Amino acid sequence: MSNPEQLHRDGFVLLRQAIPADWLDELRTVFDAGVKPSAQWPVPRGLDWRHAQLDTQAKVQAVCRLPALLAAVGELNGERFFLAQVEGREPLAGGGHQRLHRDLSAQRPGDMIGALAYLDDYGPANGATRIVPGSHRPAPGAPPFDFNDESHAVQLAGCAGDILVFDYDLVHASSLNVHGGRRRTLLISYFAEVLYASHLETASLRHVQMDTCECFEPR
Repeated sequence: MSNPEQLHRDGFVLLRQAIPADWLDELRTVFDAGVKPSAQWPVPRGLDWRHAQLDTQAKVQAVCRLPALLAAVGELNGERFFLAQVEGREPLAGGGHQRLHRDLSAQRPGDMIGALAYLDDYGPANGATRIVPGSHRPAPGAPPFDFNDESHAVQLAGCAGDILVFDYDLVHASSLNVHGGRRRTLLISYFAEVLYASHLETASLRHVQMDTCECFEPR
């Protein structure tokens, strides 16, 4: 993991090869078995994506608890936190493009942290994520971010087994899957413990099936 100062300055860290290589085939199988069409989710999902229900699978839960991942989340969050959600997402050929955006923390900066665990190699050809480093904490008095301005965006590239950890307020977006190559990911969310009650109120709408009561200490 990057040093803490760089992590807080950039708002993200890319953990290279964080998932053991011998887990990947099983995780891809779990992903493919869990794919559900949009109509089978409580809230319809984007039609240019595959969405997989897989949060109760043991190997997926193991990924969410990898020590390096929890350490990065705890450093960004700085307080007790819990695993709120994990699902599979993959852009279809010709789909997946998103405008730059922030997912936004719930109550205060840093109380929600996301992670993308890549199960396939990723890059510009199959719609890899774009990010704007340092955009999670605008300077006092700075003008609102122009989400149509791509000049500071960086498109990631890497290998299956990498994990991107990012502050929810970081400006980011998925990209167009130009060539249709597979780009399966686990989209993971960690929330500060103080958000647990509100999390339970919406868990069914987000189709969360796993037990979310375990809390983790920042390291």
